[in-house]
Amino acid sequence: MATPYTVERRTTTTATPDRLHPFVADFRQWQRWSPWEGLDDNLRRTYSDPSSGVGAHYAWEGNRKAGAGTMDITGDTPHRVDVALAFTRPFPSRSRVELHLTPREDGGTEVVWRLVGELGTIAGLFAKVKSMDSLLGPDLERGLRQLKQVAEGA
Repeated sequence: MATPYTVERRTTTTATPDRLHPFVADFRQWQRWSPWEGLDDNLRRTYSDPSSGVGAHYAWEGNRKAGAGTMDITGDTPHRVDVALAFTRPFPSRSRVELHLTPREDGGTEVVWRLVGELGTIAGLFAKVKSMDSLLGPDLERGLRQLKQVAEGA
């Protein structure tokens, strides 16, 4: 039986949605802010050409910490990017990733990073012991801080 989960974190930044969009809509730019960068110095990455926009594909294969999987951009508008995420290691799972870029009246942006998915039986049992929110939430928070730094300082 599948166990559904949703993990969501948000932040605000002085960067505009136009400034942020290239960092979230281009898989090659994820290296600059992803919280999972650095888990494996020998991580093997494969990118489609182009690496941005609907249909863009990214695959990685790494050590036990980094795991292996793919991401595909399934939706791309100026204020939202949707990604299909599939892990093959450490355990098979599929998630929907949403990155929302909502303009603020002060000229900045509210950024919402949401993961929605279902865990299989074994992973679901593990998630009953430690919630996906407590497992992934800190990573999303770190990623949002890094995205904010890159967008505001680049």
